[in-house]
Amino acid sequence: MSSREARPDCRDDSRPHFQDVDRDSTGSAAAAGEGSRREGPTDLRLVPPALAVWAAAAATLGLSGRWAVVVAVACSLPALVLLAAAGRATRRGRAIGGAWAGSTGGDSREGRPSGESGAGSTDAGLRAGSVDRGSRAGRADRGVRAGSAVGRARVLAAGGAVLLCAAAGAAVAGLHGADVWRGPVPALAREYARIDAEVRVTSDPRTTRPAVRGNHSAPVFLLIDAEVMEVRTPDGPTTRVRTPVLLMVAAGDHRADWQQLLPSTRLRLAGRLSPPAHDGERLAAVLRVDDAGEPRITGPPTGIQRAAGDLRAGLREATDGLDADACALLPGLVVGDTSRIPPELHDAFKATDLTHLLSVSGANLSILLFLLVGPPGSASSAERRGLAPLLGLSLRGTAVIGGVLTLAFIVVCRPEPSVLRAAACGLITLLAIGTGRRRSLIPALAAAVVLLVLYDPWLARSYGFLLSVLATGALLTLAPRWSAALRARRVPGRLAEILAAAAAAQAVCAPVVVVLASRVSLVAVPCNLLAEFAVAPATVLGFAALAVAPVAPAVAEVLAWVASWPVGWIATVARTGAGLPGAEAQWPGGWSGAALLAGLTVLAVLLAPRLARHPWICGAAGLLLVLAVLRPVPLTRIMTGWPPPGWSFALCDVGQGDAMVLAAGEGTGVVVDAGPDPGAVDRCLRDLAVTRVPLVVLTHFHADHVRGLPGVLRGRAVGAIQTTSLEEPPEQAAFVRRTAAAARVPTVRAEAGERRRSGPVEWRVLWPRPGPGGAGEAAVRDANDSSVTLRVRAAGGLTLLLLGDLEPPAQRELLRGPEAPGPVDVLKVAHHGSAFQDPGLLHSVRPRLALISCGADNPYGHPSPRTVAALGAAGARVLRTDTDGPIAVAGAGKDLRAVSRS
Repeated sequence: MSSREARPDCRDDSRPHFQDVDRDSTGSAAAAGEGSRREGPTDLRLVPPALAVWAAAAATLGLSGRWAVVVAVACSLPALVLLAAAGRATRRGRAIGGAWAGSTGGDSREGRPSGESGAGSTDAGLRAGSVDRGSRAGRADRGVRAGSAVGRARVLAAGGAVLLCAAAGAAVAGLHGADVWRGPVPALAREYARIDAEVRVTSDPRTTRPAVRGNHSAPVFLLIDAEVMEVRTPDGPTTRVRTPVLLMVAAGDHRADWQQLLPSTRLRLAGRLSPPAHDGERLAAVLRVDDAGEPRITGPPTGIQRAAGDLRAGLREATDGLDADACALLPGLVVGDTSRIPPELHDAFKATDLTHLLSVSGANLSILLFLLVGPPGSASSAERRGLAPLLGLSLRGTAVIGGVLTLAFIVVCRPEPSVLRAAACGLITLLAIGTGRRRSLIPALAAAVVLLVLYDPWLARSYGFLLSVLATGALLTLAPRWSAALRARRVPGRLAEILAAAAAAQAVCAPVVVVLASRVSLVAVPCNLLAEFAVAPATVLGFAALAVAPVAPAVAEVLAWVASWPVGWIATVARTGAGLPGAEAQWPGGWSGAALLAGLTVLAVLLAPRLARHPWICGAAGLLLVLAVLRPVPLTRIMTGWPPPGWSFALCDVGQGDAMVLAAGEGTGVVVDAGPDPGAVDRCLRDLAVTRVPLVVLTHFHADHVRGLPGVLRGRAVGAIQTTSLEEPPEQAAFVRRTAAAARVPTVRAEAGERRRSGPVEWRVLWPRPGPGGAGEAAVRDANDSSVTLRVRAAGGLTLLLLGDLEPPAQRELLRGPEAPGPVDVLKVAHHGSAFQDPGLLHSVRPRLALISCGADNPYGHPSPRTVAALGAAGARVLRTDTDGPIAVAGAGKDLRAVSRS
């Protein structure tokens, strides 16, 4: 056999040889040690088709059916042309390859004449050698052309496949989009028509977050995804349809009955339709339900949904006796049930980028499959791990049980984007195990994207789905390389894996988070690292409690109690991380901000290997990051100049609302009003280094003055809460009482004429005056006019008048009484600088400094230009939080100065 014969044979033999090594490396070779593992190049062939399907579906969902057809055809025609060209190139390559193979075979048999020998054959041998060299050159040329033709065919076929996938995505998205707008419901929504309808529930009820609108809290609704099955207008016929809508229910006293509704339940209800908030949504309309009574059920849920609902209810019951954090978090961590999580805890998870733990990410399913089949790569090896070999299950039996477990996981946890993505990847991997064929996880992820987007094109526009896919892709591609780089620098193996995984996921997901929230979490990586150790035990124990709850509730309670320890740790990590002054950094929003962050991240990754060679640079960068997160008050004051040394009064920037602080000693401040947002007032108090609050004065019960109270109480020692005597509106007064009781802080009522002192600051209550019934009854019946009004003397003799939201009638009464305020240095202008001000009061107090607290671009036109002009005409310098930011006042008399941080 010649050397030319041997080389092709060696190449052919080597391919299965290396495949066998790769297959074994995931099993016994992995057990032998990290150094014996051999990994081939990442298989990315399915990634372009997945991206094509995704992009085409996302772009086509917002188009009409006609344009969807145009996009599908525009992708299909060139795809067919490319595939036809690929076929021709393949046939040509085979023809050239056949000729090349034939000539090679002839050469091997006849390249050297066997019957010629001796000197008489020298000339013939020379002539044969020259011919042989020419034929070899020709054969080599044909081989090159054959390889080129085959390569060109592959490129053409790949391009055609990508375009065909794009056409499929466009076609499916067009059909789904057209299905949403089919029937009479969309047209009725544009007319805001009232309808009677029968609907089928398609999701669990969820509660809207309490929000402040002006001086009141927006009503809390239950939101339920549903499909309208039958619709009838008051003067029209009954029409059978299948149109997706969003139900908004103000359930009132029957909230618990509505919250217990399960997917697939049928209801009969009446309400008013309205268009969805944004175009291109999965919803055809929003249906605000009229009847706040019990839900009228016309059809029970299916047996599967009823069983899933019983499991979820059993887990909630098992957690009822736990502390507040564990009771709220364990159902969310296990099955995505976030109905008990309070807003402030959810904010802490957002600030630390731990919200993926509440959305039932793929990690939950991965942990369950890990218990069944063992570590990735060992499921099909000779040394199998997990519960499957202990139970005597075959590979195919393991795959079947894993598939059943995955489907049950989807039903119990609901088909959220992250759940569907994880389930699709898991089913593809289990199929590989069952058929005995090893598959890379990147192709599995790409195949999952293709299948899921074709099944539900609306996922192509889901930010949750995007974050889930990005995080998974980063864990499969970036994390192993970064982990190897860390181990090369002597970082322990397990720590390197966890650190690389957290950093990779954060790097690819942060730009998308910027689009949604215009901020970057500086504590995400360390918080995820610290929480990682508790996720697996909490998940396993939680699922165990879920499984045994229907048959052994007592055992489920014990398991939930044990699970509360790791769950409590996760909550502590989230609260502690979110409580750091620099936990979040503001960042430009939108896709431009995302592109900027992505570019800086890529630059940092490229420079990291070089910077790692200079320990002092790495140390300096780490120190700067720590300082940015901790924001020591002395350093912050040096860099920003705010608050100024010796400040006596601060007006916080809390948006459209009021929140003020009177300096009462080192780390101590009296807080007057709390604004509408707990986070905003908490940040302000942290900037002022206030850790002790002897008294919180809530001037009146409007939401823009009291809803931020949890932020004042967060992590601070609070002595008491003082309120006005008029409990109007009653729901906000009840909120204050509940919040105070939960924090074990007493509440007292302010009385006109009372005097108080805390450290260097003293004040007198001027208003509201008692009514005929005594001090416990207000003389006015309007919430604004019942505002607690204070005349304050701060350190250094600074005098202030804090008016709350007093309207002109109360302002005039204030001047007539024995407690008239008199001239002051600083006036906190009433009611956010509205046009309703009493000129007599302005002339009486003659402030040198007038401060207005209002939100930027607020819908009320605050502050009024007339009020600002009147204050200026009275000789006051006017500062406002919407343009100047938070304002701190120091000094008094001629030394009076105000410092803003705009």
